[in-house]
Amino acid sequence: MRGEMRLTARGLEIIATKFKALADPTRLAVMQALMQGEKTVTDLVEATGASQPNVSRHLGVLHRAGLVARRKCWPHCIYSIADPAIEEVCSAMCSSIEREDEPLFDGGQA
Repeated sequence: MRGEMRLTARGLEIIATKFKALADPTRLAVMQALMQGEKTVTDLVEATGASQPNVSRHLGVLHRAGLVARRKCWPHCIYSIADPAIEEVCSAMCSSIEREDEPLFDGGQA
């Protein structure tokens, strides 16, 4: 958090909502896929292996938390990362879990 500045109760609530939205493996998989670029629900189903209703439900949670944006492009909705700062948060978390004794990344790269 920023130096000596303290968040208000509302600020803490907003941040907690964003972290709660990320606290699910499927939602993290959706976010990981969106970090590669904009995607439709169909693309995200393919990328995550989750069902279409499940992906749509998780996208709703992520959208309400302000983590993903969506735009209509008939006949689809196109989803993207709403705030690039989330990529920094995810990168920091990935860096913190790197271990030599347990492979946690596909393809041998972090």
